[in-house]
Amino acid sequence: HVQLVESGVGVVQAGGSLILSCAASGRTFSGYLLGWFRQAPGKEREFVAAITLSGSSTYYADSLKGRFTISRDNAKNTVYLQMNSLKPEDTAVYYCAAALGWAPSTVFHRTLYDYWGQGTQVTVSS
Repeated sequence: HVQLVESGVGVVQAGGSLILSCAASGRTFSGYLLGWFRQAPGKEREFVAAITLSGSSTYYADSLKGRFTISRDNAKNTVYLQMNSLKPEDTAVYYCAAALGWAPSTVFHRTLYDYWGQGTQVTVSS
């Protein structure tokens, strides 16, 4: 079992930057694909980014490429999401998630992920 806890400053102005962290405990962190999702009010939870075990491969939602960067530090059991040039439409609850079994074509699907954090609110003011 893996426990995931997200953290990060919650409010930022449009055009600003924010970094989210997700600390993991429990089973071997390095054995999991890690991902970030987000859910805005009234909308479905959507894929943001994912990173493979070694960190050598990353995946992004097309609409977020170039603005968001996912990284991981297996020694610290932590995955990060750097968000730049933030827009009001980036306002959402952000969740980190972990998946044990995966394939490149499946990383975008929330049903793939076995464990989820509780989420952290990000609000981008205009």
